[in-house]
Amino acid sequence: MTTQATASGGGLVPLPVPVVLVDDHHLFRTGVRASLDDRVTVVGEASDVDSAVAQVHEHRPPVVLLDVHLPGGNGGGGAEVVQRCADLLTDGVRFLALSVSDAAEDVVSVIRAGARGYVTKNIAPSELSSAVVQVAGGDAVFSPRLAGFVLDAFGASANDIAVADDELDRLSKREQEVMRLIARGYSYREVASELFISIKTVETHVSAVLRKLQLSSRYELTRWAVARRLL
Repeated sequence: MTTQATASGGGLVPLPVPVVLVDDHHLFRTGVRASLDDRVTVVGEASDVDSAVAQVHEHRPPVVLLDVHLPGGNGGGGAEVVQRCADLLTDGVRFLALSVSDAAEDVVSVIRAGARGYVTKNIAPSELSSAVVQVAGGDAVFSPRLAGFVLDAFGASANDIAVADDELDRLSKREQEVMRLIARGYSYREVASELFISIKTVETHVSAVLRKLQLSSRYELTRWAVARRLL
């Protein structure tokens, strides 16, 4: 029976979430497949750029778990896969990078290409399944310490910063605190723990932030905050 889960941004996600798993190491793909819980189901696998592009176009999954370093294609790795699947990004296909690398250039390349998030391979199995559900629901998910790389990559102009000052005036001090943590990829539960408030209160603040900034998802909030150097 198909059930639903609520992503951090509030949207309902049909479960299990179909994913295509892309990594050039068979043993690693086997391990990931075994560690994902019943909220996620692997519908296809690929080990190089060309087969990944073919699998994503065949299955059109809500989420693609994508390694950054892949053989084949034109040598562009995971970023090339995202670029060659750009026609599917508006159809609900989302990419979540899953890599052993935490190098800034790797993070930046796939995010610039259009990926919705980036987590490292030391992530706990339950957290990986949760990340898949969040990305399927339209959220951006990053290992928290990688947010700075995204911030540096997008930069901001003086006009952006000036606009940000005006927009921030719409938010209360607590809403600004919640906004920054959510934009960095923290879950509602993590925000609640960090700020010593309830998860329900976090949900209320996030709804208020999105409404006041005229944004529709955590993904848009992350891009908005990064572009204005607010993280």
